[in-house]
Amino acid sequence: MTIAQIMQKMIAFSDGNIHDIDHFIRVWTYARTIAQLEHLDKEMQFILEVAAITHDIACSLCREKYGNTNGKHQEEEGAGLVREFLSDTGMTKQQIERVAYLVGHHHTFIGIDGQDWQILIEADYIANASENSYSEQNVRNFMQKVMKTESARSLAAAVFGLHNRS
Repeated sequence: MTIAQIMQKMIAFSDGNIHDIDHFIRVWTYARTIAQLEHLDKEMQFILEVAAITHDIACSLCREKYGNTNGKHQEEEGAGLVREFLSDTGMTKQQIERVAYLVGHHHTFIGIDGQDWQILIEADYIANASENSYSEQNVRNFMQKVMKTESARSLAAAVFGLHNRS
């Protein structure tokens, strides 16, 4: 399947939950943009984009099962769900396992072992910060301590209007 077909499948999976759909589209857009600016190779770009589209696949289940979408619950439940979700996409077992790993770690900021994981964390943060009106200090702190790519830092500064402020 292409990225567009996986996107279509994930939108259908989301069953009309506009908030969830808007969020993963926003994360995917930021992730795709950062990855292209960072010149990721085609394979890593593909895996990252699939992970960005599916990173919150467990949200609906978590709402039902736990009454919330706590990040740790998403990670615990998401890896298995995404393996099943991607099983008929034509992706290799290795590709699916990497996506499952990323989905299962998208709220974990330590031990980051690849640009795909780093960019997913950065893109998800930018989307969450804009959706939830994080404070300027929170954004600056994340940019300084967690963001590693210059593209994400530049994008976040532009999104939050931080270029012309000290």
